[in-house]
Amino acid sequence: MSVVTLNNGVKMPILGFGVFQIPDAFTCEKSVSEAIEVGYRSIDTAASYGNEVAVGLAIKSAGVPRLDLFITTKLWIQGNGYEGTLAAFEKSMQKLQLDYLDLYLIHQPNGDVFGEWRAMEKLYHEGRIRAIGVSNFQPDRIVDLMNHTDVVPAVNQVETHPFQQQIANQQFLNECQIQIESWGPFAEGKNGIFENPLLASIAQAHGKSIAQVVLRWLIQRSVVVIPKTVNRNRMEENFQIFDFSLTDEEMVLIQSLDTKTSSFFDHRDPAMVKWLGTRKIEN
Repeated sequence: MSVVTLNNGVKMPILGFGVFQIPDAFTCEKSVSEAIEVGYRSIDTAASYGNEVAVGLAIKSAGVPRLDLFITTKLWIQGNGYEGTLAAFEKSMQKLQLDYLDLYLIHQPNGDVFGEWRAMEKLYHEGRIRAIGVSNFQPDRIVDLMNHTDVVPAVNQVETHPFQQQIANQQFLNECQIQIESWGPFAEGKNGIFENPLLASIAQAHGKSIAQVVLRWLIQRSVVVIPKTVNRNRMEENFQIFDFSLTDEEMVLIQSLDTKTSSFFDHRDPAMVKWLGTRKIEN
């Protein structure tokens, strides 16, 4: 498995397995178990997904040494502030049945992110977390966080796919030595991504699927990807992206699909910020 090296020297698989929108415990545990069997070693979950327990059970029964796995979870907004973050972290660790975490992310750029970050810095310095980062942070929020804290985020997980390519954002993150990670690499099927003529022609040229082309395009940009599926055949297909490469011309052609706008929602929309801030998750 190819890896990226984070700004603190920690190595992270460039391809992982995501579990967003797999709330059913049986399905989630089965999917994570199968993903590990296929060869995935990086698993991405979050407190707000409601499936940390299922992920933990799958990890425990996998028979793979803990050191070979890279586990990410995320702090939700209701775990606000310093003390709330410490408590939320312990809850996640109990559910995941882990002694340490590989990557802990602030899930949304709202609330007391400075109190949250100071708590995460404490856990990081104590060795409870190998790397800390953020999710859905725009460049201005990244700079503000860096201006007032000690540890530079290792990762920023943001919406990144052919229709929202984050090219300028990735350049900014590279300059800050922050690794970009994609959520929603397939845009959840929006904009007809799996019928797109350009992507289809490139896929046909390589004897690959559109999904494989999209994942290959991302990793050739050094973007970490965490595709989600509950279908084992697709897990295997998504994993088979290291035996071909896109040409420079194909990489440029895919750039033409960029709309530079979200296919989902704007994290700076006041209505969305209000909804995120009032959404509660079960403990």
